[in-house]
Amino acid sequence: MVDRISRRFFLCGLAAVLSPAAGLAAPPATSLRPPLRPFDVGGVTRPEALLARAGLSGSIGFAVANAQTGEELESVEGATGLPPASVAKALTALYALEALGPSYRFRTQVLADGPVENGVLKGDLILAGGGDPVLDTDALASLARAMKTAGVHEVRGGFKVYDGALPEVFSIDPEQPDHVGYSPAVSGIALNFNRVHFEWKRAGKGWSVGMDARSAKIRPAVAMAEMKVVNRALPIYTYEQRPRVDSWTVASQALGQDGSRWLPVRKPALYAGDVFQTLARSNGVVLGKVEVIRSLPAGARMLAHHDSEPLTEILRDMLKYSTNLTAEMVGLAATIARGGQPGTLRDSGQAMSAWAMERYGMAGTSLVDHSGLGEASRMTPRGLAAALVQAGKAGTLPGLLKDIPMRDAKGRVVRDHPIRVVAKTGTLNFVSGLGGFMTAADGKVLAFAIFSADFDRRARIRPEDRERPEGARGWNTRSKKLQQELIERWGAIYGS
Repeated sequence: MVDRISRRFFLCGLAAVLSPAAGLAAPPATSLRPPLRPFDVGGVTRPEALLARAGLSGSIGFAVANAQTGEELESVEGATGLPPASVAKALTALYALEALGPSYRFRTQVLADGPVENGVLKGDLILAGGGDPVLDTDALASLARAMKTAGVHEVRGGFKVYDGALPEVFSIDPEQPDHVGYSPAVSGIALNFNRVHFEWKRAGKGWSVGMDARSAKIRPAVAMAEMKVVNRALPIYTYEQRPRVDSWTVASQALGQDGSRWLPVRKPALYAGDVFQTLARSNGVVLGKVEVIRSLPAGARMLAHHDSEPLTEILRDMLKYSTNLTAEMVGLAATIARGGQPGTLRDSGQAMSAWAMERYGMAGTSLVDHSGLGEASRMTPRGLAAALVQAGKAGTLPGLLKDIPMRDAKGRVVRDHPIRVVAKTGTLNFVSGLGGFMTAADGKVLAFAIFSADFDRRARIRPEDRERPEGARGWNTRSKKLQQELIERWGAIYGS
C-alpha cells in the first residue's frame, strides 16, 4: 500500500514550490527536510516527484478518497485553504439542488397593473424578473407575442421592469477588467447572461459600430449601451456609468477591419426593458420609458409568462460552460429560499459556506461568491473530496459534471483511455483547480480535489494586464498537466 501523505508532510527540496501563502497555514511542526526516499516505487511515481517535475510556483494541495467508503487514500496539504476558482460551482450546484429542488423553474412574467378594456391596458405594464439566469432574447420575443395574444394592443400607463427578486450587484468581481463579459452585473432579471453584443466594421476612414441583443434568430438594437471609437492605442476599452446608459469607448488602433465581442451589462433591468420595448413595438405595442422597480404592486395580474427549463438542466449547462452569472443567480436564489436575506454576493457566499460545513463538514470553506471568480474564496481539497463522496452516493452530481478527456504528452485526447473523469474545472490567472470523480480501469470510483495557486504572481499583475498576464497561460497549462498525472497515478495504484 502506498504511504498516505498527511497535511504536515512537506516535500524534500520543494519549499519554494509548495510554500503556502501567508495566513493560509501554520508553520510546519516537523522538519522541512525529511529523509530522502526514491521517487519511484514499484513502477509508480511518488506524488512528490510529480509535483517537483510540474515546475509550478506557489502552493499545491490535493486529496483523493474512495467514493464508496469515504476513506481518504492520499493527500498533500489537504487541509490548506486555496482558491477553488470555478470548481466552486460544483458546490453551488449541490446548494441550489437542495434548496430549490431539481425540477424548479424560474418564471419571468408580464403583468398588468390595471384593467384591460377593448385591448387597452389602463394602467402600467410590468416586465417582472424571477431570477432566471438563462433568459434570452428569443424568450423575451415569445413574451411580447404572448402579451399581444392576451389582448393587450395599447398601454396607457407606464412601462416598468421589476428586478427585486435578487439583490443588485454592479460586478461579480470588481477586481476584473471592466470589459470582460464573464463579470457582469447581477439582479433579479438577466438577459443573454447580462452581455451586450458589440460589433464593428470598417467604413471608409472609420468604423461603423453597433450594440445589440442578438439571438440566433433576431438582432434587436440596444439604446442603453453605447460605443464610441477613440483615436488611441491604450487602453483598449473604457467604461463610464452614466444615468440610464452603459457608455463605452474603444481604441481605434485595436480594431481591425471588422470583429465583435460580448461586453458586460451593468444595468440589467434597463437592458431587458430596452429590448422588450423593441420586441413589443414589433408586435404593435408601444411602451413608454423604462422605470425600474424593486417591489411589485399588490393586485397586478399576469398576462403572460415564460418558465425556464428545470434547474437540473440549467446546472448541467452551468457546469459545462462555467457560466458565472448562472452560478451567482442560482446561489442567491438558494440562499433566499433557505430564508436568508443576502445584500451582497459575499453574504450569500458565506451562507453557502455555513451550509457546506453543516451539510458536509467542509471545515475551511469560506466563499465570497458562488462562481469562484473572487480570489478571496477558500476551500480545502480534503473538504471538497469528502463532500463529493457524499454527493456521489446521492447520485445527482456525477450526472451533471462534464467529461474531462485524458490527453497524451502532446495534449491530444486519448479516446480509449482506461480512466474516465467527470469533474469541474477552475481557472483564474495563476490559479487552477479540478474536482470530481474518476473511474479506474477496474470500475473503482474515486473522489478527488486538486488546487494550486501562486498568490505572489497574481499580486504582481498590473490592472491593464489582468485579462492576459504574462506567464499565466504557461503556468495554468502546467497545472492541468499535473492534474492529469495525479489522476493517472491514482488509477495505477488504486484501479489495478
